[in-house]
Amino acid sequence: MEVAQLPPASPRAVELGSLRAVAVLGRGAKGVVFLVREAATGRALALKAVSRATLEGKALREEEAYRRIWFEREVLSGLRHPLLPELRGFVSTDKIFGFVVDLCPGGNLTALRNRQSEKMFSDDTIRFYAAELVLALEHLHRQGIVYRDLKPENILIQAGGHLMVVDFDLSARLSHACPSPSGHTPPAPARRRRSPLWWVSCKSGGRREDTADSSTEAQGTSTSSWESTGKSNSFVGTEEYVAPEIIDGKGHDFAVDWWSLGVVLYEMLYGRTPFRGKNRKETFYFILTKSPALVGEKTPLRDLIGRLLEKDPGKRISGEGIRAHEFFRGVDWESVLEIYRPPYIPAAEADDRGGEDDESIDVEEFVHGVFGAAGAGKEKERGEPNAAAAVAGKDGHWVERLSSHQFSPKPAEFLVF
Repeated sequence: MEVAQLPPASPRAVELGSLRAVAVLGRGAKGVVFLVREAATGRALALKAVSRATLEGKALREEEAYRRIWFEREVLSGLRHPLLPELRGFVSTDKIFGFVVDLCPGGNLTALRNRQSEKMFSDDTIRFYAAELVLALEHLHRQGIVYRDLKPENILIQAGGHLMVVDFDLSARLSHACPSPSGHTPPAPARRRRSPLWWVSCKSGGRREDTADSSTEAQGTSTSSWESTGKSNSFVGTEEYVAPEIIDGKGHDFAVDWWSLGVVLYEMLYGRTPFRGKNRKETFYFILTKSPALVGEKTPLRDLIGRLLEKDPGKRISGEGIRAHEFFRGVDWESVLEIYRPPYIPAAEADDRGGEDDESIDVEEFVHGVFGAAGAGKEKERGEPNAAAAVAGKDGHWVERLSSHQFSPKPAEFLVF
């Protein structure tokens, strides 16, 4: 089957000087996410700034790192879906690469879950978010893209309450696309408004909203983001969400995303992931050998999770089978994106950060301060402090530099990518 091709990658080049960074939203293995404002319009956007220094290393690894940057840029340039980010511009300087995307004001799914009384979601809430994740993954699979890093930190809440799946640097394009449900590609969702109650047969109104691109990466060695066969042999992902076939190294395809969906649904239901061990080795062992503990009475949701966490990818439920599952009975899939009263809508309060009297952040200097100069790795080996250590706690998250007002994100916006 021929791959559904993305439009040519032609992101708008954006000068770093045209953006004013006013707050830090999060950090990750290679870069930092900033809240920025366009100097000309004052519009709030998100800038994911990736340090060039972190891409340097052995020739093969450096080549692969740059390949992932270009692949993510192409993917973001071609995405046109209400639950996926759209690239607003690309920044390139001697020190950073930057992806400019719309801002998601609602934080990520982990932050939202942690604000629940028992740090868990109800079945109805899970149904809504699960349906949107199914739609997002199906769209990517129709483009021949396997996502490979689905986790709550990569799932953001837009201004209208709908989800946004972000961070595509671990994605890959396979040589064949996954067919559309019922063999056809659905049209873009209509912009209609219906019932204000999202749980009534999922018939309500929704619209394209904001996004921020923030997530965390935990990966091993990997091959190209472009795969010439129907399966990938790359070893990538976040350890608690990675599928068993990735650990086995025998090749994987779109089914890995449905496994990760099962882990995400389990976490939404129980407040924890199903296979977490004391260390990475034990976690991988549990993923390969342990059945998920689906505690409680048998329900359609627990049955769906069990089918998604089937270790044999050939037997794992996917696509059309997920849509037809009992858990989604009554869901009007054509209307999910039109819902205008999702379970949670971020407070409609203006973000006053970035006023004329507020201090701006030097993006390049800040990223350099977090990740250090090219010799930072050697300093670390000698036990000497470096710029990154000055702003990182024991888990690698910022402590000191976030104490001043311009570096203090709102709790819901502290995203890690």
